[in-house]
Amino acid sequence: MTATATYWCERAWLDAGRGVADAVTVTVEGDRITAVDVGGPAPADAIRLAGLTIPGLANCHSHAFHRALRGRTQRGTGSFWTWRDQMYKAAERLDPDSYHALARATYAEMALAGITSVGEFHYLHHDRDGRPYSDGNAFGEALIAAARDVGIRIALLDTCYLAAGFDRAPEGVQRRFSDGDADRWAGRVEALAAVHAGSDDVVVGAAIHSVRAVPADQMGPVAKWAHRHRAPLHVHLSEQPAENTDCLAAHGRTPTALLDEHGALGPMTSAVHATHLTNDDIARLGSARAYACFCPTTERDLADGIGPSTALRDAGVTLTLGSDSDAVIDPYEEMRALELNERLASQRRGSWSAAALLGAGTVDGHRSLGFEAAGVIAVGARADLVAVATDSVRTAATGADVESIVFAATAADVTDVVSGGVRIVADRTHHTIPDVAGELAAAIDTLWEDA
Repeated sequence: MTATATYWCERAWLDAGRGVADAVTVTVEGDRITAVDVGGPAPADAIRLAGLTIPGLANCHSHAFHRALRGRTQRGTGSFWTWRDQMYKAAERLDPDSYHALARATYAEMALAGITSVGEFHYLHHDRDGRPYSDGNAFGEALIAAARDVGIRIALLDTCYLAAGFDRAPEGVQRRFSDGDADRWAGRVEALAAVHAGSDDVVVGAAIHSVRAVPADQMGPVAKWAHRHRAPLHVHLSEQPAENTDCLAAHGRTPTALLDEHGALGPMTSAVHATHLTNDDIARLGSARAYACFCPTTERDLADGIGPSTALRDAGVTLTLGSDSDAVIDPYEEMRALELNERLASQRRGSWSAAALLGAGTVDGHRSLGFEAAGVIAVGARADLVAVATDSVRTAATGADVESIVFAATAADVTDVVSGGVRIVADRTHHTIPDVAGELAAAIDTLWEDA
């Protein structure tokens, strides 16, 4: 029998077109919204959601195991490349069980922030010596189980990672990432996709780690697998100037042009970071009607730079948002940082409206992960609701409107979360993991034990 629930929202942001309304009653059957009524008192049996309710948020780019680096990689000086060395040390220590524990706690932190779908850019596949486990998808299944434990959806973006750089074989821990070639990658991912075919809470997608980690002649098979399965295809793109310089030296073209040449650009492609682009790169991404996933908190943490968000938008690219290294898990900070970074780069205010930023964090993000009919409060949509307090020290007297959410609120202001019809957070407490901080501490301390 399908469960039915009724929620009465003090105020709710329905979508960019309809804006904010008072006294919104949302009826849910199973995992879908069946009625949205504006105005009127709360039904007697309704669960009341105070503050401003928004649709569930989509975190479109995550590396869950990077959560173990928070506070450990902020010491001293360095660059993206020195940070990467520390990240590899964490990757060396994980096994499927410890990764499940860490991902479960990390995804619970996301749930507390109002995230109901995560795009996990997943490239840790094999045992420490590079040999496959008896279950070649043991790590991927651990991540899927972690998301299900927490009650959020996951797009597992299984990543092809075959090289240490242009014309360089995998080295050290990178052997854990490589399947040897794209055909073997595709065979492993095909098995994972078959297991989860028809799952409403799991999308198995594809990723090309980067043009430096996937040789040019191996990109086509990955793109073809994604196209054949109508699956999302994500790729780290031009995050660092060194990537562009090396690609030009090796291939005589930019990373974007190289991906385009091998069929990797299209309407389900997400270019992650897209920071250092030429005008031609931007035009190619726009012609493909691709997505660009910006991760502002990570991009500033790693000193990556500020990407051309408005130029991409004006070319026809749809912007989405991700937490990437999980140095911060706060989608409201990611939203406002997109606009605030643009202000620093352009010395102009208001390139991105609050409604556009919230759209990037909700409906556009879910769509880029392959979760349709999500990110809006509307009949037929997935029943994802996030109540954000409008009376906290951050949000009090800010107008209880969309600007309050995007430019004032933080993850700490989320009080209640409904994901797929299930109330997974109530009064700031996760329904199955009451002590998320404790689980994070246990998983991360165990990982670094004896380090």
